[in-house]
Amino acid sequence: MNNLPPATDQPAILVVDDEPFVLAALKQTLERENYHVVAVSSPLKALAILEERRFAVIISDQRMPEMLGLDFLVASKRLQPNTSRILITAVLSLPTLVDSINQGEIFRFIAKPWLREELTATVRNAAHRYELITHNQALQAEALRLNGELQAANSALEAKVQDLEAQRQQLDLLNRELATSYEHSLELCRRILTTFDPVLGGQAKTLVEICARMAETEHFNEQERRVLRSAPLLCDLGLIGIPRELFRAFRTHPERLSERERAMLRNHPIFSQTLATFVDSQPALGETIRAHHERYDGRGYPDGLAGNNIPWTARCLAVAADFVESGLPKQAALDAILANSGQAYDPEAVRLFLKVTQLARLPRQVREIMLEELESGMVLASGIYSPHGLLLIGEGQALGAATVAKIRSHNQVTPIQQRLLVYS
Repeated sequence: MNNLPPATDQPAILVVDDEPFVLAALKQTLERENYHVVAVSSPLKALAILEERRFAVIISDQRMPEMLGLDFLVASKRLQPNTSRILITAVLSLPTLVDSINQGEIFRFIAKPWLREELTATVRNAAHRYELITHNQALQAEALRLNGELQAANSALEAKVQDLEAQRQQLDLLNRELATSYEHSLELCRRILTTFDPVLGGQAKTLVEICARMAETEHFNEQERRVLRSAPLLCDLGLIGIPRELFRAFRTHPERLSERERAMLRNHPIFSQTLATFVDSQPALGETIRAHHERYDGRGYPDGLAGNNIPWTARCLAVAADFVESGLPKQAALDAILANSGQAYDPEAVRLFLKVTQLARLPRQVREIMLEELESGMVLASGIYSPHGLLLIGEGQALGAATVAKIRSHNQVTPIQQRLLVYS
């Protein structure tokens, strides 16, 4: 049956009757209804045709010499189970007809003599039934095919997800190992500094703590935070290439150094930048290390950068490094930082340093803020002055939006160097 040619667009009907006149009448009637009709007088020949062609409807007479129509239709069902089968009979017991219909042997029966309208309506319904069955089977086959493809796709997706999860776990493991290796490298650098000069190693540890507090604030992006946490351990690594005697002389009697010796010391940020690439090659880290001895007024080294041309992380590192490495008592070192705000240091970096270290004691209801944190509604706990001593905003004055904008605009032209204190 699988080798049978497909049905044409026009429903094909097989008519079987041993009476030529009746056979011709049925054929002519149905062809007028635009059906493709194959008329056969022999049920045995009809069975042979059913093995070669597919039909939507089979119409058979009941009384034929070779076999009864009901037996023929039962045999045809085995060949083409989806085909609608119609029995035309003059004499057949009602129970037999009912059983045949209920068991699916025949779709309908037509009593002789048949009426044209009844015949065409029955055939039309039979053809429609066949179309519904075959269409439904096609849909089921397509659904099975799509379900198979979906199941295969889901299996492939599940395998891909498992593969991605395994890759993610492997990547997490590698990242953890890399992070551990990175921390070990930083610790090794600190030990190298400590071996070179124990004081320098101790200062690096303190510098790391201060810079870590800075990095925890909202004033840095993620890359800047990473830089600010690593730079304190790498920024002075270039000093290990300087003779210990020269470095100790710089610490105890800097005024006795020759210009050549000073130049060697001023190049240590460049050496540190180079050595740092063996630990972390990201450019931002190297740029911060190289620039951490630049001055806000442009009189620093090694490149003479000024203002915002100095990386923000380097400006913050410079304040913390000079405070830690000054060798002065804590209050004297703090006073030196404040005195050089706006010259050696970015005032905003100084304000951030004071905010995170809380080295300067403040009244209980007063807090230190940065310029970018000024907001409308704040009340100043101390007046704001220009670098020339001109009072800009008086103490106790509540800030409005226009005043905040004015302060920031003034800072862009002439940086405000002092601390910013407001009432909590």
